[in-house]
Amino acid sequence: MRIATTIFLTDETIRPVRLARELEQRGFAGLYLPEHTHIPASRDTPAPMGEPLPREYGRTLNPFVALAQAAAVTERLALGTGVTLVAQHDPVDLAKQIATLDFLSGSRFTLGIGYGWNVEEAADHGVEWSTRRALTRDRMTLMRALWAEEPTAYEGPFGSVRASLAHPKPAHGAPRTLLGGAAGPQLFGEIADSADGWLPIGGRGLTKTLPALRRAWSEAGRAGEPVVVPYAVRPTPGKLAHYRDLGLEEVVLQLPPAEESEVLRTLDDFAQYL
Repeated sequence: MRIATTIFLTDETIRPVRLARELEQRGFAGLYLPEHTHIPASRDTPAPMGEPLPREYGRTLNPFVALAQAAAVTERLALGTGVTLVAQHDPVDLAKQIATLDFLSGSRFTLGIGYGWNVEEAADHGVEWSTRRALTRDRMTLMRALWAEEPTAYEGPFGSVRASLAHPKPAHGAPRTLLGGAAGPQLFGEIADSADGWLPIGGRGLTKTLPALRRAWSEAGRAGEPVVVPYAVRPTPGKLAHYRDLGLEEVVLQLPPAEESEVLRTLDDFAQYL
């Protein structure tokens, strides 16, 4: 099972270049980074991880810039977002960022996407909260039109793009796309419809939920099985053994949003799982 990592990189933590080099040298499989453009100082939205909201949420580096730095100093380390808040982006610009990172990294990029939790943050991007899921689906379809081999137009409920010359292209038509979110029929239907798999935060309850996801996948006529990557996991030997028993091939461990010395100590501890 591949052991990847995630961290809230900020202006107060270890730098992306240093971390990426250490991860590759130590044999870790990947680095996934979260995204928040900003955190409004006044919120009515309760933080799902509990209040007060941890300091790092309002200081998060842009994941695409940080991952580009990581790509430039590594050769094998997989790179990903966990998660990109697609509804908060211009899809034409985001499609270019993703395709460029995929190209420059040698197709090492995984696009983790999600719908978000912060109503106020989304509102500042002009997102109507009740439509964010439909908006995300629409923007993903528009981006796939830009990634198509031949110029392809798209007209959707929230946006459109002319048939266009848009290069580079992701190596496989689109990067591997994993959808984050809570288990349930709606999410599993969306994964089966248009994603490659699921990015379950924390990785709890998979014994009960995986059969439903795999059933939705099969009923949608998808071949094989969906990719499932437990994300932001606090590891124990028993937990990782359980994931292996479930047939999972990758897990993403949570690193502390800390300065270099503490992060490297954590990597030393996580080495037991490699």
